[in-house]
Amino acid sequence: MHRLANRYGIPVLRLQRFNPGINARDMKVGQRLMMPSRQERAPGSGTYRYQIRPGDTFGRIAAHFNTSAAAISQSNRQVNPRTLQVGRLISVPVSASTRVAAAPRSRPSNITLPASAHNWPWPLRDGRVTREFGEDARGTLQPMMLLAGNDRTARAVSAGVVKFAGNMRQLGNVVIIHHASNMQTVFAYCGTPDVREGQQVMPGTPVCRVAPREQASQHALLFDIRKAGHPVDPRRVLK
Repeated sequence: MHRLANRYGIPVLRLQRFNPGINARDMKVGQRLMMPSRQERAPGSGTYRYQIRPGDTFGRIAAHFNTSAAAISQSNRQVNPRTLQVGRLISVPVSASTRVAAAPRSRPSNITLPASAHNWPWPLRDGRVTREFGEDARGTLQPMMLLAGNDRTARAVSAGVVKFAGNMRQLGNVVIIHHASNMQTVFAYCGTPDVREGQQVMPGTPVCRVAPREQASQHALLFDIRKAGHPVDPRRVLK
C-alpha cells in the first residue's frame, strides 16, 4: 500500500482510510482499491469528504465505509439520492469501527522472535538514541529515532533483500529490507538511497546517508524493526 500511495501521490493514511476492507499487511492479487482524489478527505474523526463516482448509490457508499445509507442521507439533505451527480462532494459519516479498521493504532509487540533476530549491529556506528521506541503521551506508537554522529551512513543490520527504496510522504526517502523469518527493518529520513529494490544486502551494507532534519547540523534516522508487520522494540534485537 505504501508503494501504491507513493505511485499515485496519495498520503498512505488517506489511502488506508478509504479502503477499510483491505488489510494493508495482507493484500491479495486482484483486489481493487478505491483511490481517493485530491478533493477527498478522511479525517481521524468526523465525516469523510467523498466524491461521487459512476454507479454510486448511498447504499453502495455505505457498504464500502461500513456505515448506513440513512446516515449518509441525513448528512446530505440537499442531495437527491436518486440523481447523484458524478464528481459532487458529499459528507460520509463513518463509525468508530471503520476508523479503527482503516487506521489501526499499533501497539508494542511481545511477539516471539526467531533465534536469528538477536545481536544485530546498530544501523549507525556512532549514533545515539534521541527517542526510544514506545507510545507517546497520546498513546501513539513511535519508532526509535537515532541521531547520527560523524559517520552519517546508515547500514543494514542483517542479511536480506531490499523490498522498497524510494520516497514516502512525511518520511522522506525510505528503505525497507526483508530478512529471514519474516523480519523487516525500515530506514526513514534518508538521503538518496544507496541500494535498489531487489538488491541483496549483508550486515554493514550501506543503505543510505542520513538526511539533515530541521537543523542542518542534525542528521536523524527513524529506524523500525518488525516481525510479520508487528512492531518490535529494536533493543530486543540490536546488540
